[in-house]
Amino acid sequence: MTEYADPVVETSAGTVRGVRDDAGELYRALPYAAAPVGARRFAPPAPHPGWSGVRDGTRPSPTAPQPVRDFGRLDMTPYFGPGWVRGAEYLTVDVRTPAGDGGKRPVLVFVHGGGFVTGSTRAALYDGSAFARDGVVLVTVNYRLGIPGFLDLAGAPPNRGLLDVLAALGWVRTTIAAFGGDPDNVTIVGQSAGATLVAALLATPEAKGLFRRAIIQSGSGTGAFTPEQAHRVTATAAATLGVEPTAGAFAAIPDERFLKILPALAGLDLRTSTATDPLAGLSPFSLVLATQPADGLTAGPASEVDLLIGTNTDEGRLYLVPQGDLESSTEVDVLALAARVSTDPETEVAAHRAALPDATPGELRSAVLGEALFGAGTARMARAHARISGGRTHVYSFGYRSTALNGRLGATHTVELPFVFDLADKPWLHGDTGLLGPDPAPDGLADRMHTAWVAFAGTGDPGWPAYDPRHPVAEIFGS
Repeated sequence: MTEYADPVVETSAGTVRGVRDDAGELYRALPYAAAPVGARRFAPPAPHPGWSGVRDGTRPSPTAPQPVRDFGRLDMTPYFGPGWVRGAEYLTVDVRTPAGDGGKRPVLVFVHGGGFVTGSTRAALYDGSAFARDGVVLVTVNYRLGIPGFLDLAGAPPNRGLLDVLAALGWVRTTIAAFGGDPDNVTIVGQSAGATLVAALLATPEAKGLFRRAIIQSGSGTGAFTPEQAHRVTATAAATLGVEPTAGAFAAIPDERFLKILPALAGLDLRTSTATDPLAGLSPFSLVLATQPADGLTAGPASEVDLLIGTNTDEGRLYLVPQGDLESSTEVDVLALAARVSTDPETEVAAHRAALPDATPGELRSAVLGEALFGAGTARMARAHARISGGRTHVYSFGYRSTALNGRLGATHTVELPFVFDLADKPWLHGDTGLLGPDPAPDGLADRMHTAWVAFAGTGDPGWPAYDPRHPVAEIFGS
Protein backbone atom coordinates (compact mmCIF):
# COMPACT_ATOMS: atom_id res chain seq x y z
CA MET A 1 0.00 0.00 0.00
CA THR A 2 1.21 3.48 -0.81
CA GLU A 3 2.32 5.56 2.17
CA TYR A 4 1.08 9.15 2.36
CA ALA A 5 2.00 12.14 4.49
CA ASP A 6 -0.64 13.04 7.08
CA PRO A 7 -2.79 15.95 5.88
CA VAL A 8 -3.41 19.02 8.04
CA VAL A 9 -6.45 21.32 7.84
CA GLU A 10 -6.99 24.73 9.42
CA THR A 11 -10.45 25.36 10.89
CA SER A 12 -11.86 28.24 12.93
CA ALA A 13 -11.64 26.04 16.05
CA GLY A 14 -8.02 25.05 15.47
CA THR A 15 -5.74 22.93 13.33
CA VAL A 16 -6.41 19.21 12.85
CA ARG A 17 -4.29 16.39 11.48
CA GLY A 18 -5.91 13.48 9.66
CA VAL A 19 -4.77 10.51 7.62
CA ARG A 20 -4.48 10.09 3.86
CA ASP A 21 -5.03 6.82 2.02
CA ASP A 22 -6.04 5.56 -1.41
CA ALA A 23 -9.62 6.84 -0.92
CA GLY A 24 -8.64 10.36 0.14
CA GLU A 25 -8.44 11.89 3.60
CA LEU A 26 -10.08 11.01 6.91
CA TYR A 27 -10.47 13.30 9.95
CA ARG A 28 -11.98 11.74 13.05
CA ALA A 29 -13.48 12.92 16.34
CA LEU A 30 -13.88 16.58 15.35
CA PRO A 31 -15.99 18.29 18.05
CA TYR A 32 -18.98 20.30 16.89
CA ALA A 33 -20.13 21.12 20.45
CA ALA A 34 -18.77 21.15 23.98
CA ALA A 35 -18.63 17.89 25.94
CA PRO A 36 -22.10 17.10 27.43
CA VAL A 37 -21.04 16.34 31.00
CA GLY A 38 -22.93 16.74 34.26
CA ALA A 39 -25.81 19.17 33.95
CA ARG A 40 -24.82 19.92 30.34
CA ARG A 41 -26.19 16.50 29.40
CA PHE A 42 -29.65 18.10 29.67
CA ALA A 43 -28.85 21.48 28.13
CA PRO A 44 -28.76 22.61 24.51
CA PRO A 45 -25.45 21.85 22.77
CA ALA A 46 -22.93 24.58 23.61
CA PRO A 47 -20.20 25.87 21.29
CA HIS A 48 -16.90 24.05 21.55
CA PRO A 49 -14.11 26.28 22.90
CA GLY A 50 -11.61 25.17 20.28
CA TRP A 51 -8.02 24.11 20.87
CA SER A 52 -4.44 25.23 20.49
CA GLY A 53 -1.75 23.33 18.64
CA VAL A 54 -2.56 20.52 16.21
CA ARG A 55 -5.45 18.24 17.18
CA ASP A 56 -5.04 14.53 16.46
CA GLY A 57 -7.86 13.61 14.08
CA THR A 58 -6.57 10.10 13.40
CA ARG A 59 -8.31 8.31 16.29
CA PRO A 60 -12.00 7.48 16.64
CA SER A 61 -14.23 9.36 19.02
CA PRO A 62 -15.72 8.21 22.29
CA THR A 63 -19.38 7.31 21.91
CA ALA A 64 -22.58 8.34 23.63
CA PRO A 65 -23.45 6.21 26.67
CA GLN A 66 -25.47 3.24 25.40
CA PRO A 67 -26.46 -0.30 26.32
CA VAL A 68 -25.25 -3.47 24.65
CA ARG A 69 -27.63 -4.59 21.89
CA ASP A 70 -28.09 -8.30 21.26
CA PHE A 71 -29.75 -9.55 18.08
CA GLY A 72 -29.55 -13.23 18.90
CA ARG A 73 -27.98 -15.26 16.11
CA LEU A 74 -27.37 -12.25 13.84
CA ASP A 75 -24.08 -10.34 14.05
CA MET A 76 -25.13 -6.68 14.14
CA THR A 77 -21.72 -5.38 15.27
CA PRO A 78 -21.11 -3.65 11.91
CA TYR A 79 -24.30 -1.66 12.52
CA PHE A 80 -24.04 -0.85 16.23
CA GLY A 81 -20.26 -0.50 16.42
CA PRO A 82 -18.34 -1.08 19.66
CA GLY A 83 -21.07 0.19 22.00
CA TRP A 84 -20.19 2.62 24.78
CA VAL A 85 -16.60 3.81 24.45
CA ARG A 86 -16.18 6.09 27.43
CA GLY A 87 -15.06 9.68 27.09
CA ALA A 88 -16.66 13.06 27.70
CA GLU A 89 -16.11 14.57 24.27
CA TYR A 90 -18.38 12.51 22.04
CA LEU A 91 -20.39 15.24 20.30
CA THR A 92 -18.16 14.85 17.29
CA VAL A 93 -18.16 14.21 13.56
CA ASP A 94 -15.91 12.19 11.28
CA VAL A 95 -15.12 13.64 7.85
CA ARG A 96 -14.15 11.47 4.89
CA THR A 97 -13.16 13.64 1.91
CA PRO A 98 -11.32 13.26 -1.40
CA ALA A 99 -9.07 16.13 -0.23
CA GLY A 100 -9.12 19.02 2.21
CA ASP A 101 -8.19 21.35 -0.61
CA GLY A 102 -10.92 23.97 -0.69
CA GLY A 103 -12.79 22.20 -3.48
CA LYS A 104 -16.58 22.58 -3.60
CA ARG A 105 -17.83 19.00 -3.54
CA PRO A 106 -21.28 17.68 -2.59
CA VAL A 107 -21.58 16.87 1.11
CA LEU A 108 -23.51 14.00 2.71
CA VAL A 109 -24.17 14.30 6.46
CA PHE A 110 -25.10 10.86 7.82
CA VAL A 111 -27.15 10.39 11.01
CA HIS A 112 -26.97 6.82 12.36
CA GLY A 113 -29.81 4.64 13.58
CA GLY A 114 -30.11 2.47 16.66
CA GLY A 115 -33.54 3.02 18.19
CA PHE A 116 -32.51 6.36 19.78
CA VAL A 117 -30.42 4.40 22.30
CA THR A 118 -27.39 3.01 20.43
CA GLY A 119 -25.03 3.62 17.52
CA SER A 120 -22.08 5.82 16.64
CA THR A 121 -19.74 7.04 13.93
CA ARG A 122 -17.48 4.08 14.74
CA ALA A 123 -19.78 1.52 13.09
CA ALA A 124 -18.02 -0.27 10.23
CA LEU A 125 -21.02 0.15 7.92
CA TYR A 126 -20.48 3.91 7.80
CA ASP A 127 -17.06 3.75 6.13
CA GLY A 128 -17.23 6.58 3.60
CA SER A 129 -14.33 5.50 1.38
CA ALA A 130 -16.59 4.84 -1.61
CA PHE A 131 -18.20 8.28 -1.32
CA ALA A 132 -14.81 9.98 -1.21
CA ARG A 133 -13.70 7.87 -4.17
CA ASP A 134 -16.69 9.20 -6.09
CA GLY A 135 -16.17 12.85 -5.23
CA VAL A 136 -18.49 13.27 -2.23
CA VAL A 137 -17.55 14.47 1.26
CA LEU A 138 -19.15 12.26 3.94
CA VAL A 139 -19.73 13.59 7.46
CA THR A 140 -20.94 11.10 10.10
CA VAL A 141 -22.47 12.42 13.32
CA ASN A 142 -22.58 11.32 16.95
CA TYR A 143 -25.47 12.68 19.04
CA ARG A 144 -26.87 12.19 22.52
CA LEU A 145 -28.89 9.01 23.01
CA GLY A 146 -31.33 7.54 25.50
CA ILE A 147 -32.16 9.57 28.61
CA PRO A 148 -29.69 12.44 27.95
CA GLY A 149 -30.78 12.68 24.33
CA PHE A 150 -34.53 12.14 24.33
CA LEU A 151 -36.19 11.83 27.76
CA ASP A 152 -38.64 14.73 28.17
CA LEU A 153 -37.78 16.54 31.41
CA ALA A 154 -38.96 19.74 33.06
CA GLY A 155 -36.20 22.32 32.91
CA ALA A 156 -34.55 20.80 29.84
CA PRO A 157 -35.18 21.45 26.15
CA PRO A 158 -36.93 18.53 24.46
CA ASN A 159 -35.32 16.46 21.72
CA ARG A 160 -31.74 17.22 22.71
CA GLY A 161 -30.42 14.60 20.30
CA LEU A 162 -32.13 16.48 17.48
CA LEU A 163 -30.58 19.73 18.73
CA ASP A 164 -27.20 18.00 18.49
CA VAL A 165 -27.80 17.14 14.84
CA LEU A 166 -28.80 20.75 14.19
CA ALA A 167 -25.56 21.88 15.83
CA ALA A 168 -23.59 19.46 13.67
CA LEU A 169 -25.28 20.88 10.58
CA GLY A 170 -24.28 24.34 11.76
CA TRP A 171 -20.68 23.09 12.07
CA VAL A 172 -20.88 21.76 8.52
CA ARG A 173 -22.21 25.08 7.28
CA THR A 174 -19.29 27.04 8.70
CA THR A 175 -16.46 24.51 8.48
CA ILE A 176 -16.89 21.96 5.69
CA ALA A 177 -15.31 24.20 3.03
CA ALA A 178 -11.96 23.65 4.77
CA PHE A 179 -12.38 19.91 4.07
CA GLY A 180 -13.20 20.32 0.39
CA GLY A 181 -16.99 20.39 0.74
CA ASP A 182 -19.57 22.83 -0.59
CA PRO A 183 -21.65 24.27 2.29
CA ASP A 184 -24.35 25.22 -0.23
CA ASN A 185 -24.73 21.62 -1.44
CA VAL A 186 -25.40 19.60 1.71
CA THR A 187 -27.59 16.48 1.85
CA ILE A 188 -28.70 15.25 5.27
CA VAL A 189 -29.22 11.48 5.29
CA GLY A 190 -30.43 9.24 8.08
CA GLN A 191 -31.34 5.60 8.53
CA SER A 192 -33.87 4.17 11.01
CA ALA A 193 -33.91 6.45 14.10
CA GLY A 194 -31.55 8.74 12.21
CA ALA A 195 -34.05 8.87 9.34
CA THR A 196 -36.82 9.84 11.75
CA LEU A 197 -34.58 12.66 12.98
CA VAL A 198 -34.12 13.78 9.37
CA ALA A 199 -37.90 13.72 8.90
CA ALA A 200 -38.22 16.04 11.91
CA LEU A 201 -35.59 18.40 10.49
CA LEU A 202 -37.77 18.87 7.42
CA ALA A 203 -40.42 20.34 9.75
CA THR A 204 -38.02 22.33 11.96
CA PRO A 205 -37.79 26.10 11.35
CA GLU A 206 -34.22 26.26 12.70
CA ALA A 207 -33.10 23.85 9.96
CA LYS A 208 -33.82 26.29 7.17
CA GLY A 209 -30.72 27.02 5.12
CA LEU A 210 -28.65 24.19 6.62
CA PHE A 211 -29.18 21.60 3.88
CA ARG A 212 -30.38 21.42 0.31
CA ARG A 213 -31.44 17.79 0.13
CA ALA A 214 -32.54 14.99 2.46
CA ILE A 215 -32.54 11.19 2.36
CA ILE A 216 -34.81 9.16 4.65
CA GLN A 217 -33.89 5.46 4.70
CA SER A 218 -36.32 3.25 6.62
CA GLY A 219 -37.49 5.99 8.93
CA SER A 220 -40.88 7.54 9.53
CA GLY A 221 -42.67 10.83 9.17
CA THR A 222 -45.00 9.72 11.96
CA GLY A 223 -42.54 8.25 14.47
CA ALA A 224 -42.71 10.88 17.21
CA PHE A 225 -44.23 10.41 20.65
CA THR A 226 -46.96 12.77 21.80
CA PRO A 227 -46.23 14.76 24.97
CA GLU A 228 -48.63 12.44 26.84
CA GLN A 229 -46.71 9.35 25.71
CA ALA A 230 -43.39 10.95 26.61
CA HIS A 231 -44.74 11.80 30.06
CA ARG A 232 -45.38 8.11 30.73
CA VAL A 233 -41.76 7.26 29.95
CA THR A 234 -40.48 10.15 32.06
CA ALA A 235 -42.67 9.24 35.03
CA THR A 236 -41.50 5.62 34.92
CA ALA A 237 -37.84 6.63 34.65
CA ALA A 238 -38.12 9.07 37.56
CA ALA A 239 -39.95 6.58 39.75
CA THR A 240 -37.41 3.86 39.00
CA LEU A 241 -34.55 6.21 39.88
CA GLY A 242 -36.38 7.60 42.93
CA VAL A 243 -36.06 11.26 41.89
CA GLU A 244 -38.24 14.06 40.63
CA PRO A 245 -38.77 14.21 36.85
CA THR A 246 -36.67 17.35 36.40
CA ALA A 247 -33.42 18.15 34.65
CA GLY A 248 -31.92 19.28 37.95
CA ALA A 249 -32.62 15.94 39.63
CA PHE A 250 -31.42 13.88 36.68
CA ALA A 251 -28.23 15.94 36.33
CA ALA A 252 -26.88 14.43 39.56
CA ILE A 253 -27.25 10.84 38.30
CA PRO A 254 -24.35 9.11 36.50
CA ASP A 255 -24.83 7.66 33.04
CA GLU A 256 -24.31 4.13 34.35
CA ARG A 257 -27.56 4.34 36.31
CA PHE A 258 -29.44 5.61 33.27
CA LEU A 259 -28.35 2.54 31.34
CA LYS A 260 -29.16 0.23 34.25
CA ILE A 261 -32.84 1.29 34.34
CA LEU A 262 -33.49 0.88 30.60
CA PRO A 263 -35.02 -2.60 31.07
CA ALA A 264 -37.64 -1.01 33.34
CA LEU A 265 -38.67 1.27 30.46
CA ALA A 266 -38.86 -1.49 27.85
CA GLY A 267 -42.28 -2.50 26.62
CA LEU A 268 -44.26 0.32 28.26
CA ASP A 269 -47.80 0.58 26.96
CA LEU A 270 -47.80 3.97 25.25
CA ARG A 271 -51.24 3.78 23.68
CA THR A 272 -53.43 6.76 24.53
CA SER A 273 -56.91 7.96 23.55
CA THR A 274 -55.35 9.92 20.68
CA ALA A 275 -52.29 7.91 19.61
CA THR A 276 -50.98 4.41 19.04
CA ASP A 277 -47.37 3.48 19.83
CA PRO A 278 -45.30 4.57 16.79
CA LEU A 279 -42.37 2.36 17.80
CA ALA A 280 -44.44 -0.72 18.65
CA GLY A 281 -42.77 -1.06 22.03
CA LEU A 282 -39.28 -1.51 20.57
CA SER A 283 -37.84 1.65 22.14
CA PRO A 284 -38.96 3.89 25.01
CA PHE A 285 -37.40 6.91 23.31
CA SER A 286 -38.27 8.94 20.26
CA LEU A 287 -38.75 12.55 19.33
CA VAL A 288 -41.41 14.31 21.37
CA LEU A 289 -43.64 16.49 19.19
CA ALA A 290 -47.16 17.84 19.33
CA THR A 291 -47.41 17.42 15.53
CA GLN A 292 -45.93 14.58 13.52
CA PRO A 293 -43.23 15.71 11.05
CA ALA A 294 -45.26 14.62 8.01
CA ASP A 295 -48.09 16.89 9.18
CA GLY A 296 -45.88 19.91 9.91
CA LEU A 297 -43.65 20.27 6.86
CA THR A 298 -44.73 23.83 6.10
CA ALA A 299 -43.02 24.99 9.30
CA GLY A 300 -39.59 23.85 8.15
CA PRO A 301 -37.43 23.82 5.02
CA ALA A 302 -39.22 20.88 3.35
CA SER A 303 -40.71 22.79 0.41
CA GLU A 304 -37.21 23.92 -0.67
CA VAL A 305 -35.52 20.54 -0.14
CA ASP A 306 -35.15 17.60 -2.53
CA LEU A 307 -36.15 14.34 -0.83
CA LEU A 308 -35.13 10.73 -1.48
CA ILE A 309 -37.15 8.34 0.68
CA GLY A 310 -37.87 4.63 0.89
CA THR A 311 -38.07 1.39 2.84
CA ASN A 312 -37.12 -2.28 2.58
CA THR A 313 -39.72 -4.89 1.74
CA ASP A 314 -39.18 -7.11 4.82
CA GLU A 315 -38.38 -4.45 7.45
CA GLY A 316 -39.98 -6.27 10.39
CA ARG A 317 -37.98 -9.49 10.10
CA LEU A 318 -34.97 -8.03 11.91
CA TYR A 319 -37.00 -8.00 15.11
CA LEU A 320 -38.26 -11.59 14.77
CA VAL A 321 -35.93 -13.85 12.80
CA PRO A 322 -32.69 -13.60 14.87
CA GLN A 323 -34.59 -14.40 18.07
CA GLY A 324 -36.49 -17.35 16.57
CA ASP A 325 -39.81 -15.50 16.81
CA LEU A 326 -40.69 -15.81 13.14
CA GLU A 327 -41.36 -19.54 13.65
CA SER A 328 -42.86 -19.33 17.13
CA SER A 329 -45.32 -16.49 16.47
CA THR A 330 -49.02 -17.25 16.79
CA GLU A 331 -52.21 -15.56 15.65
CA VAL A 332 -52.51 -14.20 19.19
CA ASP A 333 -49.10 -12.52 18.81
CA VAL A 334 -50.15 -10.97 15.51
CA LEU A 335 -53.33 -9.51 16.98
CA ALA A 336 -51.53 -8.26 20.09
CA LEU A 337 -49.03 -6.39 17.94
CA ALA A 338 -51.80 -4.95 15.78
CA ALA A 339 -53.59 -3.73 18.92
CA ARG A 340 -50.44 -1.81 19.91
CA VAL A 341 -50.04 -0.06 16.57
CA SER A 342 -53.60 0.30 15.22
CA THR A 343 -56.91 1.65 16.44
CA ASP A 344 -58.64 -1.14 14.51
CA PRO A 345 -56.44 -4.22 14.96
CA GLU A 346 -58.79 -6.75 13.36
CA THR A 347 -59.01 -4.70 10.17
CA GLU A 348 -55.26 -4.17 10.23
CA VAL A 349 -54.57 -7.89 10.39
CA ALA A 350 -57.20 -8.65 7.76
CA ALA A 351 -55.61 -6.22 5.31
CA HIS A 352 -52.21 -7.86 5.70
CA ARG A 353 -53.72 -11.33 5.43
CA ALA A 354 -55.47 -10.33 2.21
CA ALA A 355 -52.18 -9.07 0.78
CA LEU A 356 -50.29 -12.18 1.98
CA PRO A 357 -52.83 -15.02 1.85
CA ASP A 358 -50.24 -17.78 2.32
CA ALA A 359 -48.30 -16.07 5.11
CA THR A 360 -47.54 -17.79 8.40
CA PRO A 361 -48.37 -15.95 11.64
CA GLY A 362 -44.71 -14.93 11.89
CA GLU A 363 -44.74 -13.50 8.38
CA LEU A 364 -47.94 -11.60 9.13
CA ARG A 365 -46.41 -10.29 12.34
CA SER A 366 -43.37 -9.11 10.41
CA ALA A 367 -45.55 -7.35 7.85
CA VAL A 368 -47.61 -5.58 10.51
CA LEU A 369 -44.45 -4.51 12.30
CA GLY A 370 -42.70 -3.22 9.18
CA GLU A 371 -45.71 -1.23 8.07
CA ALA A 372 -46.25 0.30 11.53
CA LEU A 373 -42.63 1.22 12.12
CA PHE A 374 -41.61 2.40 8.67
CA GLY A 375 -44.02 1.79 5.79
CA ALA A 376 -47.02 3.92 6.76
CA GLY A 377 -44.96 6.85 8.02
CA THR A 378 -42.74 6.78 4.94
CA ALA A 379 -45.71 6.81 2.58
CA ARG A 380 -47.30 9.67 4.50
CA MET A 381 -44.08 11.69 4.39
CA ALA A 382 -43.62 11.05 0.65
CA ARG A 383 -47.15 12.23 -0.10
CA ALA A 384 -46.85 15.28 2.14
CA HIS A 385 -43.51 16.33 0.67
CA ALA A 386 -44.67 15.79 -2.91
CA ARG A 387 -47.66 18.07 -2.31
CA ILE A 388 -45.55 21.04 -1.22
CA SER A 389 -42.26 20.61 -3.09
CA GLY A 390 -43.25 20.59 -6.74
CA GLY A 391 -41.64 17.42 -8.07
CA ARG A 392 -38.74 17.20 -5.62
CA THR A 393 -39.65 13.81 -4.11
CA HIS A 394 -38.09 10.51 -5.22
CA VAL A 395 -39.18 7.17 -3.72
CA TYR A 396 -37.38 3.83 -3.70
CA SER A 397 -38.06 0.31 -2.46
CA PHE A 398 -35.26 -2.08 -1.53
CA GLY A 399 -36.07 -5.75 -2.07
CA TYR A 400 -32.82 -7.74 -2.14
CA ARG A 401 -33.22 -10.61 0.27
CA SER A 402 -30.29 -11.45 2.52
CA THR A 403 -29.58 -15.16 2.78
CA ALA A 404 -28.61 -14.89 6.46
CA LEU A 405 -30.07 -17.29 9.01
CA ASN A 406 -31.01 -19.94 6.46
CA GLY A 407 -32.47 -17.36 4.10
CA ARG A 408 -35.14 -16.15 6.52
CA LEU A 409 -33.76 -12.65 7.17
CA GLY A 410 -34.80 -11.34 3.75
CA ALA A 411 -34.88 -7.67 2.77
CA THR A 412 -35.04 -6.64 6.38
CA HIS A 413 -34.25 -3.43 8.21
CA THR A 414 -30.63 -2.20 7.68
CA VAL A 415 -29.86 -4.57 4.76
CA GLU A 416 -29.75 -1.69 2.26
CA LEU A 417 -26.87 0.05 4.07
CA PRO A 418 -24.00 -2.06 2.65
CA PHE A 419 -25.27 -1.26 -0.84
CA VAL A 420 -25.61 2.48 -0.22
CA PHE A 421 -22.06 2.60 1.16
CA ASP A 422 -20.77 0.18 -1.53
CA LEU A 423 -19.51 -2.28 1.08
CA ALA A 424 -21.57 -5.32 0.12
CA ASP A 425 -18.51 -7.40 -0.77
CA LYS A 426 -16.89 -7.07 2.67
CA PRO A 427 -16.28 -10.47 4.33
CA TRP A 428 -17.49 -9.24 7.71
CA LEU A 429 -21.00 -8.87 6.27
CA HIS A 430 -21.18 -12.46 5.07
CA GLY A 431 -21.51 -15.94 6.55
CA ASP A 432 -24.72 -17.39 7.91
CA THR A 433 -24.84 -14.92 10.82
CA GLY A 434 -23.57 -11.93 8.84
CA LEU A 435 -26.06 -9.29 7.76
CA LEU A 436 -25.95 -10.29 4.09
CA GLY A 437 -25.67 -14.04 4.66
CA PRO A 438 -23.40 -16.64 3.03
CA ASP A 439 -24.23 -15.82 -0.59
CA PRO A 440 -22.25 -13.17 -2.47
CA ALA A 441 -24.05 -9.89 -3.08
CA PRO A 442 -25.65 -9.68 -6.53
CA ASP A 443 -23.48 -8.14 -9.21
CA GLY A 444 -24.15 -4.49 -9.87
CA LEU A 445 -26.66 -3.79 -7.09
CA ALA A 446 -24.26 -1.91 -4.81
CA ASP A 447 -22.89 0.07 -7.75
CA ARG A 448 -26.39 0.99 -8.89
CA MET A 449 -27.64 2.05 -5.47
CA HIS A 450 -24.47 3.87 -4.41
CA THR A 451 -24.37 5.69 -7.76
CA ALA A 452 -27.97 6.87 -7.25
CA TRP A 453 -27.11 8.28 -3.82
CA VAL A 454 -24.03 10.05 -5.23
CA ALA A 455 -26.08 11.51 -8.09
CA PHE A 456 -28.80 12.70 -5.73
CA ALA A 457 -26.23 14.39 -3.49
CA GLY A 458 -24.81 16.19 -6.47
CA THR A 459 -27.90 17.24 -8.38
CA GLY A 460 -31.09 16.15 -6.60
CA ASP A 461 -31.81 13.62 -9.36
CA PRO A 462 -31.11 9.97 -8.41
CA GLY A 463 -31.87 8.78 -11.92
CA TRP A 464 -35.61 8.10 -11.96
CA PRO A 465 -38.77 10.23 -12.21
CA ALA A 466 -40.14 12.22 -9.31
CA TYR A 467 -42.90 10.71 -7.19
CA ASP A 468 -46.49 11.48 -8.16
CA PRO A 469 -49.03 10.76 -5.38
CA ARG A 470 -51.69 10.15 -8.06
CA HIS A 471 -49.58 7.33 -9.51
CA PRO A 472 -47.34 6.22 -6.60
CA VAL A 473 -44.49 4.30 -8.20
CA ALA A 474 -41.14 3.60 -6.54
CA GLU A 475 -37.75 2.73 -8.00
CA ILE A 476 -37.00 -0.90 -7.16
CA PHE A 477 -33.57 -2.04 -5.95
CA GLY A 478 -33.33 -5.83 -5.88
CA SER A 479 -36.45 -7.95 -5.91
